[in-house]
Amino acid sequence: MTNHSNDETHAATPIQNDRPELQNYKEVMFYERQPAGFWVRFWAYLIDLLIIASATSILVKPIFLLIGVDTAETVWYAPYAIVSAVLFYAYFVLMTKFFGQTVGKMILGLRVVSLKEDHLSWGTLLFREWIGRFISVTILPLYWIVGFTKLKQGVHDFIADTTVIHEQTYRKQIVFEKKRSEGSELQEAETF
Repeated sequence: MTNHSNDETHAATPIQNDRPELQNYKEVMFYERQPAGFWVRFWAYLIDLLIIASATSILVKPIFLLIGVDTAETVWYAPYAIVSAVLFYAYFVLMTKFFGQTVGKMILGLRVVSLKEDHLSWGTLLFREWIGRFISVTILPLYWIVGFTKLKQGVHDFIADTTVIHEQTYRKQIVFEKKRSEGSELQEAETF
């Protein structure tokens, strides 16, 4: 049985010996959630669009047909278009708020996380799903940014300080921290 932590420590030693500027630093390894890339997020989004289109066709369209309102109008301010848009944004906001993921993300094992908070606040969600998604959908090439950023963030993620991660996948990160010399820390006096 091998001890993996010793193997990793020995593997790091030559790096520090080759680079004298790292002698005062120690190597710290940690694991972080793996960001979800463009294609997996794209497929999750397509699944969500299919669900929204189905729900709109099954629930909303028959109601409009029963009351005699035309659903074939293509202008954005048509009643059917407005109700469809409300359903679209409500789906993304409510699913992400209460589950941290939409059905498409659930199927593919993805989750939306905040980079600044432990949970997703209403303000974060409204910026991400309403304003940010509107910008991404309106100017489609902006959504492709996901494939080129370190944390795989789209414009709507940058606006809300969020990202989408794989739920059960981690990546190893190695950073260097400055070593503390013994006796260099300030001693705090306790006063009562």
